[in-house]
Amino acid sequence: MAKANSAFMKPMTLSADLEAVVGKGPMPRSEVVKGLWAYIKEHGLQDAKNKRNINADEKLKKIFGGKGVVSMFEMTKLVSGHLS
Repeated sequence: MAKANSAFMKPMTLSADLEAVVGKGPMPRSEVVKGLWAYIKEHGLQDAKNKRNINADEKLKKIFGGKGVVSMFEMTKLVSGHLS
């Protein structure tokens, strides 16, 4: 069985903007990503034509640096700035 990446599972401190979307921290990066996807699906923010894009609402714009549309790959990079 593969060894879990302990850095990926380490609880991180979340910014207030990120906590408003995924809940109170600290939590591991994997849980943050799960929470973001749950929020995106719950609010129908995944682009209908290009499923790789997320259409940000006001809460997500705060996390995404004011951007209205980001790719799922760019999202992980932008979220990193809200973890410490």
